[in-house]
Amino acid sequence: MRERLFSLISKYGLKTSHELGQNFLVVPDVVERNVERAELSERDVVLEVGPGLGVLTDALSRVAGKVYAVEKDPRLVRILRGEYGWPNVEIIEGDALKVEFPGFNKVVSNLPYQISSPITFRFLKHGFERAVLMYQLEFAERIVAKPGDKNYSRLSLMVQAKATAEIVERIGRGAFWPRPKVDSAVVLMEPKNRADTVELNEDLVRALFQHRRSTVLAALKKSYHMLGMKREEFRRIRPALATLPHAKKRVFHLSPEEVLEIEDALRDMGVIKSPQGSP
Repeated sequence: MRERLFSLISKYGLKTSHELGQNFLVVPDVVERNVERAELSERDVVLEVGPGLGVLTDALSRVAGKVYAVEKDPRLVRILRGEYGWPNVEIIEGDALKVEFPGFNKVVSNLPYQISSPITFRFLKHGFERAVLMYQLEFAERIVAKPGDKNYSRLSLMVQAKATAEIVERIGRGAFWPRPKVDSAVVLMEPKNRADTVELNEDLVRALFQHRRSTVLAALKKSYHMLGMKREEFRRIRPALATLPHAKKRVFHLSPEEVLEIEDALRDMGVIKSPQGSP
């Protein structure tokens, strides 16, 4: 695998793009383990974001029924289309944050680290059965952090409102070329059952976690404008904020269910509007 990768780099005189976060995985054991973690069969349609030079794509193509690989760099798109003859792989050229995703049920990706947050939120909105995702270690630790942990953040809350996530392997810097400045980690993510999913108002979550170490009451006083409130409206409902559930709790201690309780109370006050079509 390593020889194949460096052969392609040499053949095309390829220089990696720091701007696009290009660090190619060169350890075959890691690739094999990630494919195994995805539990693929011919019934599965896999989405891969950032296929690079096709190392993971090639492994996926052998076990999945269909693979969609989304690549932004036109140089890599040309190499992938010219060097491989996969009958079940479709290369989609474009920005993974903007292109329309085809139907898929699993995600396996060594993600470009600079889009880790927005692409994760996009996956969660799209829906999938299982995802095996490579992240920067620090980012992965934020995803799996629990309420009260030092790494617990808006990201932790929003992911865990919809999915279970665990770090299944830590990957050293030497597993990539060029060698990155940070370690990496593999996260296994699976959506929760619909009954266990917590749908949260994203504006409220942002308003709270803008001041994650403040109490709920203090955070809302500082960020009421993020909920679309004018100063006069805020002054009107300010006395009632002290009665909110978990008003004195630090924001970074809140579980998704507790944020939902706060949201429901604010909706009863008329601060948050019900989604269109809801009672």
